[in-house]
Amino acid sequence: MPFRILAAFADSYSLADWKGDGSPGQLIGRIKIELLAGLTVALALVPEAVAFAFVAGVHPLVGLYAAFLVGLITAVLGGRPGMISGATGALAVVMVALVASHGVEYLFATVVLMGIIQIAVGLLRLGKFIRLVPHPVMMGFVNGLAIVIFLAQLTQFQVPGPDGVKVWMTGWPLVTMLGLVALTMAIIWLMPKITSVIPAPLAGIGVVAALVIGFGIDVPRVGDLATVKGGLPDFHIPMVPLTLETLEIIVPYAVILAAIGLIESLLTLNLVGDITGKRGGASQECVAQGLANTVTGLFGGMGGCAMIGQSMINVQSGGRTRISGISAALFLLAFILVASSLIEQIPLAALVGVMFMVVIGTFAWQSFLILRRIPLTDALVMGLVTVVTVLSDLAVAVVVGVIVSALAYAWNNATRIHAKTHETPEGGKVYQIEGPLFFGSTDGFDELFKPESDPGLVIIDFMNSRVVDHSALQAIEALAQKYQAQGKTLQLRHLSRDCHQLLKRAGQLMLDSDDDPTYGVAVDYFVKTGSLGGGH
Repeated sequence: MPFRILAAFADSYSLADWKGDGSPGQLIGRIKIELLAGLTVALALVPEAVAFAFVAGVHPLVGLYAAFLVGLITAVLGGRPGMISGATGALAVVMVALVASHGVEYLFATVVLMGIIQIAVGLLRLGKFIRLVPHPVMMGFVNGLAIVIFLAQLTQFQVPGPDGVKVWMTGWPLVTMLGLVALTMAIIWLMPKITSVIPAPLAGIGVVAALVIGFGIDVPRVGDLATVKGGLPDFHIPMVPLTLETLEIIVPYAVILAAIGLIESLLTLNLVGDITGKRGGASQECVAQGLANTVTGLFGGMGGCAMIGQSMINVQSGGRTRISGISAALFLLAFILVASSLIEQIPLAALVGVMFMVVIGTFAWQSFLILRRIPLTDALVMGLVTVVTVLSDLAVAVVVGVIVSALAYAWNNATRIHAKTHETPEGGKVYQIEGPLFFGSTDGFDELFKPESDPGLVIIDFMNSRVVDHSALQAIEALAQKYQAQGKTLQLRHLSRDCHQLLKRAGQLMLDSDDDPTYGVAVDYFVKTGSLGGGH
């Protein structure tokens, strides 16, 4: 299993994505695009990391170190080249309670354990279960996250009031801020029509920053959030007692953080894969996220996961390989070490404009057009996931969406079961069952039959049906008892061999046939192996 992950990692470093015809000019051009995309992402990462550190209740450098370490390790080892990871708000809102009650050292220990859990998920190849997320849930996730990104930018329109409490901008400061945001968005929109040499988001940030610095325009800047100057992160074993009490504290948080991080990362993996036309390795991404968080926790970082906003900036800027992600992390480290004074002069309005364009590009606008053409259940699931993502968090939204979709699927299948009947030359009656027989359709199955009024010979044909679970077997057993109580002969046709073995009372009534199906019943695997499994 680990060898498959290593093979996927090695294959992801193939030059096929960017080598083109192999000419030096094309190779240099591609590397330049990747580096510029990485620079753009790094500039957008700074205020995000600082803001999420404040949300979690830790020092800004804890968020910046997480953005650097998680971004670098996942860029090197992750399952989707071009995807960006770092400190995220989805994790920060969970961390704040832990930090407030037990301190930052417990957070570092939790992040290490979170990473170990994610590594285990990857090695066990559990990431493949992300395929169970239906498309309406995916669209709801994208829309909800776009709204969350938009709402997060609104805090940049607040300034400290006389009493230190933040208040909304008014008057000329608000007009100036909105004008710079609009200018940034206009440059990003127009730049691709002029040239593709410089990524549009980078051009927007550069032009607006030059105007603000050159004319001395008084607007909020990155340095107003916090200083980003610092040194290299130091190796630091979390200072917590190695006791069961400590585990009782950190395990629940670690499990929740691991789940949220993997869900957001794997959904972002699929989204970036859809945009770039290439699919990434889910299990490889789980291992990469786990390694990144384990290392981050040991170097004083708050942990992280994939960032859909920064991933979209990278993709829109032309980033397609690991070079962009690696360079983004290294640029961020350079900002921390040597360029903090320059980065702190960048106006927040430029970064807000970039993120607003990300919101526009991320939101699935076509979802409004297809609402009338898709089943009502899918439309409701899409809206539900969007709302829950905004009001709660991503993990809860996805779980709710999957459960509702599964229940809707079960209900639809439960109503599909029916039977065609005809008489035999001998005066018997044949029920040809159509539709799956499982826990949701057993009541409908029972209502198909009339033991009191049926003739003496009744044949139930399962050729066009499928017995799925233990509830289905019990329904057949109960029906057989009813016909036996009436003194009538019941015969069962075209049941699989495992049904023959599992059905007791009805077993003697089965008719063997060469065209009996061979699918498996879930309860059969449970009886034999002690664990639930599906047929094939």
